[in-house]
Amino acid sequence: MFATLGLFSSLACPQKQSCTRPNCIFSHRPGTAEVFSLHIPVHVPEDSPVAGPSSSSIPAKRPIHSTDRPPATSHHASSGAEPPAKLRRTGPTTRPSAISTASHTSTGVPLLRVTAAQSQVAVPVRQAMLKNLYEHFCVLYEKILITNPTLASEHALRQEEEVYHKSNKLTYRHAVISSIASLKKRDFPDSISHPSVGTDADVAARAEAQKKMDALRLTAVHIENHVLSVDEMERWGYIVDTPAGEGGSRPSEAGSIKTCERCGQPFKVKRREEADECVFHWGRPFTSKADGERRRVYNCCSRSFGEEGCARGPHVFYDSSPEDLHLRHAFSFTRPASLPDSSGEGPSIATDTALDIVAMDCEMIYTTGGMRVARVSVVDSTGKEVFDELVRMDDGVEVIDYNTRFSGITPEAHASALLPLAAIRASLDALINSRTIIIGHGLENDLKTLRMLHHRCVDTAIMFPHPSGPPYRRALRALAKDFLGKTIQTGGGTTGHSSVEDSVATLDLVRWHVLNRPQPKPKPAESVSSPQMVDVLSI
Repeated sequence: MFATLGLFSSLACPQKQSCTRPNCIFSHRPGTAEVFSLHIPVHVPEDSPVAGPSSSSIPAKRPIHSTDRPPATSHHASSGAEPPAKLRRTGPTTRPSAISTASHTSTGVPLLRVTAAQSQVAVPVRQAMLKNLYEHFCVLYEKILITNPTLASEHALRQEEEVYHKSNKLTYRHAVISSIASLKKRDFPDSISHPSVGTDADVAARAEAQKKMDALRLTAVHIENHVLSVDEMERWGYIVDTPAGEGGSRPSEAGSIKTCERCGQPFKVKRREEADECVFHWGRPFTSKADGERRRVYNCCSRSFGEEGCARGPHVFYDSSPEDLHLRHAFSFTRPASLPDSSGEGPSIATDTALDIVAMDCEMIYTTGGMRVARVSVVDSTGKEVFDELVRMDDGVEVIDYNTRFSGITPEAHASALLPLAAIRASLDALINSRTIIIGHGLENDLKTLRMLHHRCVDTAIMFPHPSGPPYRRALRALAKDFLGKTIQTGGGTTGHSSVEDSVATLDLVRWHVLNRPQPKPKPAESVSSPQMVDVLSI
């Protein structure tokens, strides 16, 4: 045995008198200092119910396994098990999307506003490529930037974003270069509705849509269910039967007192050179909300409703009742379809020159006989122009205002008109009979000014209803922009509208509807009310 060193002889034995060690290393002498044991508390986690989402308690630590090596995990664990921390994906699950916003610099170049950490391509590189795109768009849009100064910036920004999403950091530069090369191949647009206006995606989508519409051979079968019934025509203001009275007995109201359509004041009807001046708003009032206040303003000058007009011109009037219109020029039905005579000879339906479908639009001017037709344009079912003529006023009817802002008719152009309305109607008989489907926008106005009674009509103002319902209607220009991606009626106050352009637009809207909207249910058959139709069916 080794000798004891007495290191603990100054400490009292913890067991005191109950100690059984023969040679205890502690002291048993009275008055010896006692040994103070060191007690370290150990927290043992207890099983408790799982706290809810709103619990603020601190989760217990992971339990320590008593074995030296951790328990083995099975490779066949369920797919819902939590993966090890080192293998967890902490970043986004998809490719970072650096959506760009833009502001304009002093040179007009749009400035990218993107987060560099989310962009796969360095932001300075994207900004440099955006500048190149902007410069080439400026060259392409040289003729239309005057009226659309921000168009190049907007399209350059969208084009860069399209290229970024279709490429990666290795192919981005080459994709931008290819895009610039395609811009150089485009034709220089002379209007915002030109096919060359837009990004590559815009041009491709527009070309594909136009290709589908061009390939569609519109027939009566496609739009038969869209033909308005007589009841629907009456509800929308169409004249479906010959008004009472002697037609054409009073073509002019010169010298009579009428109420001005523009200013609402009574005036004496005079020819253009002698007409009194009218101060009016050529736009329409609408409700505007600014600073929490609603007020009615005009869309022509933004002046409040009731303020002095912003335009000057002669007093004019407009006849709306069927009887007044019939007095100016008589209404008549379109001719019946040709049928062989009782001997079996003569013309037949097979040799009838009338078309199955036409799209028609008219331009009107103000005269001493109210609003009269000054131009008639007709296109066939393929969009080809088949009729476009200026209309000479009837004898005794003088022009008061050519209404160029909307009609596009100028005094110089109208001076070349040769055919009066009766001759125009006779010419239209070669293209339109009682079975022809006529397409138009607000077609009842065109038929009224032509004094034409027709019961097979398709109206795009009814086919594409206003969100607020009747009697509200969407403008043709708005429909063409929303559904066709075209901008029409851009002539302004000096050029006005084009009836040929409007006719093609209405036809394209019907084509779009046939291709993209479900067909309506067939309408019930109606009794024949037209005298011409009765004659045809009785032969």
